[in-house]
Amino acid sequence: MKPPFLDALRERVLLGDGALGTYFYDRGIELGKDIELLNLSDPDLVLSVHQDYVRAGSNLIETNTFGANRFKLKGKGDATEVNLAGAKIASRAAGQEVYVAGSVGPTGCFPLESPELTESDVLEAFKEQVAALAEGGVDLIIIETFTYLEELLLAVRAAREVSGDMPVVAQMVFPSRGRTATGLDALFCAEAALDAGASVFGSNCGRGVKAMLSAVKRLSSLEGRVPLSAFPNAGLPEVVGDRTVYSAQPAYMARGLAEMIRLGARLVGGCCGTTPSHIYEFKKELHLKAPGRVTAGEGGKGRHAGAPGTGKGSIGGFLEGLPPGRIPILVELDPPSHLEISGVLHGAKALKAAGADAVTLAENPLAVLRADNLSLAHLIRERAGIHAVLHLTCRDRNVLGLQAQVMAAHILGIQAILAVTGDPANASDQPGVSGVFDLDSIGLVRMISLYNQGMNFAGRPMKERTDFSIGVAFCYRPSNPAIQLRRLERKARAGAHFVMTQPLFDRGQVEAMLELTSPLDLKVFPGIFPLVSARNAEFLHNEVPGITVPEEIRKELWSYDDVEDQRKAAMDMTRKLVVELSSFVDGLYIISPLNKWEVSRELVELVREGGKARTPAC
Repeated sequence: MKPPFLDALRERVLLGDGALGTYFYDRGIELGKDIELLNLSDPDLVLSVHQDYVRAGSNLIETNTFGANRFKLKGKGDATEVNLAGAKIASRAAGQEVYVAGSVGPTGCFPLESPELTESDVLEAFKEQVAALAEGGVDLIIIETFTYLEELLLAVRAAREVSGDMPVVAQMVFPSRGRTATGLDALFCAEAALDAGASVFGSNCGRGVKAMLSAVKRLSSLEGRVPLSAFPNAGLPEVVGDRTVYSAQPAYMARGLAEMIRLGARLVGGCCGTTPSHIYEFKKELHLKAPGRVTAGEGGKGRHAGAPGTGKGSIGGFLEGLPPGRIPILVELDPPSHLEISGVLHGAKALKAAGADAVTLAENPLAVLRADNLSLAHLIRERAGIHAVLHLTCRDRNVLGLQAQVMAAHILGIQAILAVTGDPANASDQPGVSGVFDLDSIGLVRMISLYNQGMNFAGRPMKERTDFSIGVAFCYRPSNPAIQLRRLERKARAGAHFVMTQPLFDRGQVEAMLELTSPLDLKVFPGIFPLVSARNAEFLHNEVPGITVPEEIRKELWSYDDVEDQRKAAMDMTRKLVVELSSFVDGLYIISPLNKWEVSRELVELVREGGKARTPAC
């Protein structure tokens, strides 16, 4: 059993949850939808989101009731019903060890401009909301994201009049220099809130970590008198291509939270832009104690324990079905840009005969139109008898279309999907193309992982489980691997099973990359790309993001004047690399130069023959 909330807060720092809206949108809910109504229309989805935060390490979760007041719900739903349902769902997810905070947000009525609306009306709305949350079994009330002090004080008063001694956390937004948007000082606001009956005071939302740190510094003189709270955004949102993203990385946010804890913050978490992945990183970076259990839904439908949303326990049908005792080999075989597919089918049969385990089929790479890869994957499986790793991008379909494609792949017997965000649509060879990007690759991995658990992206049962081996891409940059490595860690936690890397050109690169990725439970397939000339090497090194061709290789190729001699030298280097790597890597991903599968077939045969290269014809 958990101790009383304020007692626990005096003993240790408690880790709250992150944004609900951000994570609902990641899970496929339409942007701008009244997410509080999901408490009634889709309680299983709300439950699963709360459970993901509990798995991530949250000691406290907030009800999905931030905007569930009579003013914001007018004409859409009953405030008492929505708040009562939200409290019960969160309590079910929290179990006996995690605290539940009843979330109360602004009414949207301040400043009061209508003569027909009074402060008494707002007070009654807050009382209605708090009463339903208390009846639903919350442990405390959290009043958050308030801009106007007058409205915050009404909410605190309502909580005190309705809930008696229940703890009340009051949080305001201080966007700059520890002041509200109306210019009030954080310390002044805190004193007023405490006098009104708040138990904890702090800040949430705002302009990110740095701005919140300024507010917490202003509040630090309260340390010892009252606990402080801090729930920053993951930076300011920005539109990148067709996506809204938050730039602050979890490790950076954790460093800021550590400083806030030093200044007196006892309850910390995240706001806009943060997800269970952030909370997992906060727990790890801040060394905070997490609950020791995982709450499952009724009827044994809970997800696997571990990192949020991983769904691991199986590595999928493709990886599990690989022949034992030999190194797996995947070969790139892109769909054609036309309707003649006999060459692709012939190549797939030849690669199968050479000993390849699968071909990989990109989906409109570089946003250039290609034949549908799912149709080809099915035909290749039927006519060539070789597996196909289906690339699936977030660029070309919305969440509905992506799920339909995942279901179609299962129906057609595909066992491996590579989840990729996709190249920008503005590079397309087709007029008027725009990108969708409802999800990025991490969200797509999470979606496929849910299907492996028998649920769709909204958390509804699918009557069957898929059995996909889920692959992801990794751009290893030897000079600065940290950013992409953090993304790979997030992909692993979301449920990925294997990795296909950008091309790597020497053993040292591969060994360094494997050392960095070794803590992750992933099978890594280094990308092998046979260079065709010195100019090709320079182009890849200087103009293709994520590819680094070592200087010594480029110099070696330039030492030959004739392009054909450069090609032969490059092929010799590739043969040597393939033989060396075959002794210690999880598998190989051979990328066909200029989509010429004949070169890849030679490398496959080289590996299968134990590294004995055939004598080239004169």
